[in-house]
Amino acid sequence: MKLRTLVRRSALVALTLLAAATPARADDIKVFSSVAMRAVVEEVASRFERDTGHRVVATFGLAAVLKARIESGESYDLAILTPAQADELIAGAKAAGPRTVIARSPMGLMVKAGAPKLDVANVDAFKRMLMAAKSLSYVPGGASGVAFLATAKQLGILQAVEAKTKAGTSGDEVSASVTTGAAEIGILPVSEILSVKGAALGGIFPAEVQTYIVMAGVVSPKAPKSARDFLARLTSSASDAVITAKGMERVKP
Repeated sequence: MKLRTLVRRSALVALTLLAAATPARADDIKVFSSVAMRAVVEEVASRFERDTGHRVVATFGLAAVLKARIESGESYDLAILTPAQADELIAGAKAAGPRTVIARSPMGLMVKAGAPKLDVANVDAFKRMLMAAKSLSYVPGGASGVAFLATAKQLGILQAVEAKTKAGTSGDEVSASVTTGAAEIGILPVSEILSVKGAALGGIFPAEVQTYIVMAGVVSPKAPKSARDFLARLTSSASDAVITAKGMERVKP
């Protein structure tokens, strides 16, 4: 009897230790993210995956397009869009509130690698530079394109800007136009410019006409805890260095 009891107890201890050593179920976290956050999401995801065993499966694109896909019923766990778009998903019961602001990126000017820096010392210089440019590229349907056109209208040069525009349907198209020489200057958030091979940051918009592209995260109503954990990692101080290195900054309360 004593031997049997000892064997049972030993087996119970072994099973308990095995259960404790077995990692929790790993999730595939489906993320829909604006291209403005791509560089940040990819780097933070790599560290998050290493630390947790979960896998981040990210789809990047125009925020408006991703929002439309969610509204049409496509499944996701975490969406990174503009605050207004996130709020609309919450209002339509397509996301669980509240949304969380992650970071923002200033508007920048992309030039081909090796090209001179642009004169953006003040608003007048910025306006002259745009008027002198042979061609411009941006995404009219993207948040940065909408912001740029509003700035051009504010400066009274909208018609001139549109006349020299080589429109893109994505940030990648804008980047390709600049790196191949099809367009002299590309207008995108700084966070989208810094990672492009063959391109360089020619300057940022002057403070008086600067527009920040703010990114916020929101989870689906059925999102696993791992999706919330990944959003928490994106907003934590542990990711501050990545945010800064990728051309973004935290939004102060």
